[in-house]
Amino acid sequence: PKATMAFSGKYEFEGDENYDAFVQKIGLPSDKAEMGRNCKIVTEVVQNGNDFTWTQHFPGGRTTTNTFTVGKEADMETMGGKKFKATVKMEDGKLVADFPNYRHTSEICGGKLVEISTSSGVVYKRTSKKIA
Repeated sequence: PKATMAFSGKYEFEGDENYDAFVQKIGLPSDKAEMGRNCKIVTEVVQNGNDFTWTQHFPGGRTTTNTFTVGKEADMETMGGKKFKATVKMEDGKLVADFPNYRHTSEICGGKLVEISTSSGVVYKRTSKKIA
């Protein structure tokens, strides 16, 4: 079996690209879009083989947690708070999930967590640095 990348750790938001175009494309309400802009989100990932717990800590105490197993359908929540079912896949060391209106990939690249969301040709990239 191909070794899966070690995702476990705590990562703090470092920067992003194309945020405004992306949130407009997915129809995120402007108050939620404002909240998320340059938001020092801390992403905490616990990986146990193919089982993941993926928690995002927002400033002010709000958290979102998605728990999933690679290849199995799981209940997920979007950045806008919508709940849906998705199957997360592992492709070339990246975690890939198809959300209702965008595709999201996560990978560890040079010790950083790089997340890319694509919606109708708009690519949103978020980079977080490892803090623990």
